Amino acid sequence: MHSIGEMGRASGLGVSALRFYDRAGVLPPARVDPATGYRWYAPEQLDEARLLARLRQAGMPLADIRLVLAAWSGGDTGLVPRLLDGHLRRLERELADARGALSAVRARLGHKENTMTTTTAPTTRLTVPATEFAAALDAVRFAAGTDPELPVLGGIHFDVEEADLHVVATDRYRMAVARASTTGHGGERIRLTVPAPLVDAMRALLSDDSPAVLTVDGDGIELETQGRRVAGRVLGEEFPDYRRLTRLPEGRRIPLDVPTLRTALVGQDGERCALLLTDTVTVADEADEPGTGDLVGVDPAFLLDALAVGDEAMLLEYVGPKAPLVLLRPDTEDAYSLLMPCTLDA
Repeated sequence: MHSIGEMGRASGLGVSALRFYDRAGVLPPARVDPATGYRWYAPEQLDEARLLARLRQAGMPLADIRLVLAAWSGGDTGLVPRLLDGHLRRLERELADARGALSAVRARLGHKENTMTTTTAPTTRLTVPATEFAAALDAVRFAAGTDPELPVLGGIHFDVEEADLHVVATDRYRMAVARASTTGHGGERIRLTVPAPLVDAMRALLSDDSPAVLTVDGDGIELETQGRRVAGRVLGEEFPDYRRLTRLPEGRRIPLDVPTLRTALVGQDGERCALLLTDTVTVADEADEPGTGDLVGVDPAFLLDALAVGDEAMLLEYVGPKAPLVLLRPDTEDAYSLLMPCTLDA
C-alpha cells in the first residue's frame, strides 16, 4: 500500500489534489485508517492516478475525467477516444477564440501606439548610496523572469520619482519591489528596464559605502563608483505597471517564524505545498486535514527565494485565497514581495 505522500510523489498529483479527488469521488483511497484518518492506496491505483494527472494537465473537466476513468477501468475503450477527441475539439475552439480576442487587443494597442508622439529625454544623473542600491538589487533579483518570449521581464525595472528609486522584478508568478534613496534628480519621473546581466555587472561594483552615480541618456545607462564604470542599453519594451499590480485591499498580517518556515520548506520536493495560516504560518502536514485556519498553496522554491532576501522579522499579509501573498518587513512598506498562490485542488 502507498501512503498519500508516496502516491502524490509517484503520480505527480500532489497530496492536496489527492485529497480533493477523494472528496469528489474520482480517486478514493483503497483504505482509510479509522483511528488516524490516514489514506492508503493500492499499487494498482498508481496507473489510474497518473492517467488522472495527465488528463488534468490537458485541462479536461472533472466530469469528463470521471467518465474516462470509469470507461478505462471497466474495459470500455470505445468511449475513451470519443471523450478525448471531444475535449481536443473544445480546446481548439477556445484557442481560436483566444487568438481572435488577442488580435483585437493587438490592433487596439497598435492604434494607441501610432497616435503617441516620441520625445527625446534629457540626460539625467543621480547619486545613490552604494549600500542601499546593492541591498535593493539583492532584494528583487530573484524574481526576474527567464522566459525568452518575454525578454522585458528578464530585466530589473528602475523607477525614479523625486528622491526615490524603486527597483522591481517580476516573472508573472511573483514580484519583488525595493527602494533606495537618491539625490541630484528633481525632474520628471524616469522609468526604464535594465537587462539582468547589466544589473549583475552593476551590482558587482557596489562593494562599499561609496556613492554611486547613475547616468541615463536616452536608451543608455551607466553606473560609476570609485572610478569604475559599467554601461549598456536598456530594454525597449514597456514594463508592466507594477503600482497597479500592488493595489490590493488591506489583509490580515501574520508574523513569520522565518528560520522554522525555511527549514520546513527545504523538505518540500514538489512544485507546490500548502501553508496553514492561523495566528502563525506553518507548512500543512501531508497526512492531516487542516483545522481552523486558511489553507493556501505556494511554490516552496519561490517562497524560499523571498524569505532568503528578508530577515528574521517578516510578515505575511493574506488578502484572500485568489489574491497574491505579500511578504514584507514590519519596519518598512517600501520593500516587499508578492507571490501568486497555487491551486491545491487540481
